[in-house]
Amino acid sequence: MPVLTTSNGNPVDYNQTSQTAGVNGPLAHFDRERIPERVVHAKGAGAHGYLEVTHDISKYTKAKLFNKVGKRTPLLIRFSTVGGEKGSADTERDPRNWDLVGNNTPVFFLRDPIKFPDFIHTQKKNPQTNLKDPDMTWDFLSLVPESLHQVSILFSDRGTPDGFRGMNGYGSHTFKLVNAKNEIHYCKFHFKTDQGIKNLTRPQASELAGKDPDHATRDLFNAIAKKDYPSWTLHIQVMPEADAQKYRWNIFDVTKVWPHGDYPLIPVGRMVLNRNPSNYFAEIEQAAFSPSHLVPGIEASVDRMLQGRLFSYPDTHRHRLGPNYTQIPVNRPQNTHVNTYQRDGLMCVNGNFGSAPNYEPNSFGGPTAVGPAVGITFTPMELNGTVGRFPIALSDADFKQPAKLYAIQSKEGQERMVGNLAAAISGAKPHIRRREMAHFKRSDKQWASRIEKELAKAVGSKI
Repeated sequence: MPVLTTSNGNPVDYNQTSQTAGVNGPLAHFDRERIPERVVHAKGAGAHGYLEVTHDISKYTKAKLFNKVGKRTPLLIRFSTVGGEKGSADTERDPRNWDLVGNNTPVFFLRDPIKFPDFIHTQKKNPQTNLKDPDMTWDFLSLVPESLHQVSILFSDRGTPDGFRGMNGYGSHTFKLVNAKNEIHYCKFHFKTDQGIKNLTRPQASELAGKDPDHATRDLFNAIAKKDYPSWTLHIQVMPEADAQKYRWNIFDVTKVWPHGDYPLIPVGRMVLNRNPSNYFAEIEQAAFSPSHLVPGIEASVDRMLQGRLFSYPDTHRHRLGPNYTQIPVNRPQNTHVNTYQRDGLMCVNGNFGSAPNYEPNSFGGPTAVGPAVGITFTPMELNGTVGRFPIALSDADFKQPAKLYAIQSKEGQERMVGNLAAAISGAKPHIRRREMAHFKRSDKQWASRIEKELAKAVGSKI
C-alpha cells in the first residue's frame, strides 16, 4: 500500500487530526485550493479523444495534422456555456463554446472586440442588485443591431442544446489555410454531430436547471464511461483568396455566414471523444486554449474579433494559471523539444533551460529560428489603407440573414422561437423593448408582428 505524503514528499504519520498550536490551527493548502474561474465560459466539461483524417485537403493546407488520410491526432476538447458562473446550470439559454474558439452557432453577437467586455458584463450580474438583469441584456443588444443574427439563433430551438453531444460546432471566425506553395484560402470550420441535433424546449430547460443543473456534464461523462463515444464529422468551407475582396459582404465579419450554395462543405475528418479525464481540475479546469496557438498551414485572418481573441485568451491563462501555463501537463506541447528564451516566473517547473543563454542572438549555441521555409505561421499579405478607427456600417445583410434563419424553421420551430423571444424581451423596460423590436421589423415584418403579439400577452399591454 502506498505511503501517504505531504505535497512536498514527507511521509505523514497521522492524518485524522491536524497539527495545531493549541486547539485551533491553519488549513493553508485548503484555503488556496481555488483558482480564479474563467471570466467567460466558466461552466464547462471536457474529454480526450482524437481527430482522424478521412479526406485529403493538402491542396489547401500544409498543416501536418491533415497530411495523411487515416492519421490520428490526439486532442482534448472543452465545451461550456458563455455567460454563467462556474455553478450555473448547463441548460441556460446561452451559446455553447468550443475551445476551437467557436460556438454551437456559426456567428457571434459582435464584430469588433472593443465591445466584448461590455457585452459580457450584460450577461453577468447587475452591479447593484447582483442579479441577472434583462434591462442590461436588451439595452445593449438593441443598441448593437448587428447582434440580431446571433440573437435569432440563440432564441431558436438550438439555443438550448440537450447536452453537448447533440450539437454542432463552428469555428465561427474566418481563418486562413496556406498550402505548400504558400497559396492562401480562407476557411470556416464546421463540426457536425454524428448523434443528431438534440435540443430542449424552454420548459424542459427550466425543469432540468432545477433538477439537474449539471445535465450536459453528466451526459457527456456517462456516455464515454459506457463506451458510447460521441463523434463529429469535420468539414471546411473554403474561399479562394481572390474572392474575398469582391464577395457580397465582408467575409471577416463574424456576424455573417457563408451560404453553402456559394461555398459548399468539404469533408475533412472525424473527431471522436473516447476518454474521460481522470481528474477534472488537472485536465479540464487547467486546460488553456487559444487561437494564437497555431500550426504552420493554419493562420489567423484579419477578422477583428479573432484578432482580439489572439491577445485575450492567453492573457486570461496568464491571469488564471500563471505565466508558465504551457508547462502544466495538460497544456504541454506534443513536441517535447521546446526551446525558448522565456525564463523564470511563477511555477516554472521545466528546468528553466539550465545554464543556456536567455537572450538572442547569442554566440553560445542557443536555439535559432528555422526560417520561413519551415515554421512560419504568418504568410505575408499586402495591405493598403490608413490606420484609424473605422466602424463597420450596418447593411441589409445584417437583417436578411436573421430573416432567412427564421424562414427555414419548421412551423413549430417558428412558434417556439417567437415565444422564446417574447418571454425574454418582456422582462426589459418598454423603451428597450420597442428599440429591439425595430430591428426585427427591419428584418421581417411578419416575424416582428408575431413577436409583438406574444410580447403584448406577456406584459399585459401594448409593448
